Amino acid sequence: MREEIVNAAVEQFHSRGFNAAGVKDITDSAGVPKGSFYNHFVSKEALAVVALERYGETRRLPELADTSVDPLLRLRRHFEFLRDENTVRGHSRGCLIGGFGTEMADHSDVIREAVRAGLERWAQALAAPIAQAQASGQVTAVTDAGTLARFILNAWEGTLISARSEHAEASYEVFFGTVFGTLLV
Repeated sequence: MREEIVNAAVEQFHSRGFNAAGVKDITDSAGVPKGSFYNHFVSKEALAVVALERYGETRRLPELADTSVDPLLRLRRHFEFLRDENTVRGHSRGCLIGGFGTEMADHSDVIREAVRAGLERWAQALAAPIAQAQASGQVTAVTDAGTLARFILNAWEGTLISARSEHAEASYEVFFGTVFGTLLV
């Protein structure tokens, strides 16, 4: 039952946001009684933290560490997967981590910390192939790999906001062109 609630919460939070997704919406979506929610979670915020962790697990971060694949190809594939995931949804969702960051960071210390930790894990995963590309000479080492990773992640989150507001792929083209055509050279 806990897994059903978590899965439903990821879906409800991702499609509706934290504030618009009520506990009843989540339990109804999970097909469980509302009272069972409190057997597994002390609060909606506690569930949001678990939902963020679960969502983070779906970002395919381990693939960024696969050294059998060229580091820049790993990075490109990572963002292509994320782009395609959003395109299939009609540019209607963006990123749950970024969404919670903009919606809840000023209102919940618990969620803000979970967002911060999720972004940090993601940036570290991105930094590894960037550092490898720098070590091999594919990318200039003028800027630290961690700094580049964080900048690219921030650019990605902004790209998702633009794509959602435009309901178009133009923002993705700018992201890929700038990151892989200018920044990582």
